[in-house]
Amino acid sequence: MVRDLVKEVVQEAVEVKTVEISKQKEEKRGPGAVNLENWSPKTELGRKVKAGEIADIAQIFDKCLTILESEIVDALLPNTETALVMVGQSRGKFGGGKRTIWRQTQKKTCEGNKPKFTAVALIGNKDGYVGLGVGSARETMPSRDKAIRQAKLNLIRIKRGCGSWECSCSGPHSIPFKVKGRCGSVRLVIMPAPKGSSLRIEKECQKMLMLAGIKDVYSKTRGQTVTKMNLIKACFSALKQLTSVRVLPDYIKKFGIVEGRNV
Repeated sequence: MVRDLVKEVVQEAVEVKTVEISKQKEEKRGPGAVNLENWSPKTELGRKVKAGEIADIAQIFDKCLTILESEIVDALLPNTETALVMVGQSRGKFGGGKRTIWRQTQKKTCEGNKPKFTAVALIGNKDGYVGLGVGSARETMPSRDKAIRQAKLNLIRIKRGCGSWECSCSGPHSIPFKVKGRCGSVRLVIMPAPKGSSLRIEKECQKMLMLAGIKDVYSKTRGQTVTKMNLIKACFSALKQLTSVRVLPDYIKKFGIVEGRNV
């Protein structure tokens, strides 16, 4: 009997230790991280990336290929950072509201209330690449993981430069020209700013611009900007215009425009 009890105690201790080690590994990798050794690609692009035929993510954007597997971004951009947007609200200690990263909604059914959590994630390497994703689930952690995976699939490459007439330093610290974005009633305008101006924009949009590698901008907003989800989508829509607009070669040299990484 004593030996059996000792075996059970030792087995429980070993199980607890393995769980703690797995949690520590997950914290080091970060949320949404994937073990690429066990990755079996399902698309032609994924197979080329794992085989080493595509070693730079710029090759994917140059050929206008679609990323359908989040592991492609993990393999080609291993130094990405993740941030969650404050899109929800919870009760404060003494009443009132407190901003949270989860937007909770409920569905009334005969069985009772069925809650659903929505998270908005941002991903970027602080050097010309940024992505936005939205995920919903009945629990908080699955919604976060869905949002991070969607952000990797929605990764875009942006142009940076110095389009401010006050600076003209030809450095990629700002944006090369004014861009506009909209979502719902929100209208957002992002304008170039001289070096040292910092990010003169709403705090949640600052997270996106920092992950994209932009340091100085001016902004102007109107509409229901309290709805953070619409505001962050409008900011992402504005950054997309930096890629869609064609720029003349003389303008590229004059304002030091860089697309993607600053080599």
